[in-house]
Amino acid sequence: QVQLVESGGGLVQPGGSLRLSCAASGFTLDYYTIGWFRQAPGKEREGVSCISSSDDIIYYADSLKGRFTISRDNAKNTMYLQMDSLKPEDTAVYYCAAAPRGTYYAPEYNYWGQGTQVTVSS
Repeated sequence: QVQLVESGGGLVQPGGSLRLSCAASGFTLDYYTIGWFRQAPGKEREGVSCISSSDDIIYYADSLKGRFTISRDNAKNTMYLQMDSLKPEDTAVYYCAAAPRGTYYAPEYNYWGQGTQVTVSS
């Protein structure tokens, strides 16, 4: 069974950090482009960051450059999103996803995690 299972979300104060993890099962993650997306209440889903199977950066949202870092550990079949200097506007449900080719276009991602809530508030 193909699955992406996220963990690591929660409540954090402004300026704090979180690391989201996304464990893949049923397929080999290192052959896929991986991406993180987020959706805030009342807003459309937006891309956070994506890297290709060769770890070439495909996309980083301009507002997140320097604060968020995407990575993968192929030995663990897991992807990560390190989030630093968090702001209240980063509050959203974060989703991991995998696509069979290099793309940042969400509809082309065929595997999705269930989402994890990140809330940045004092």
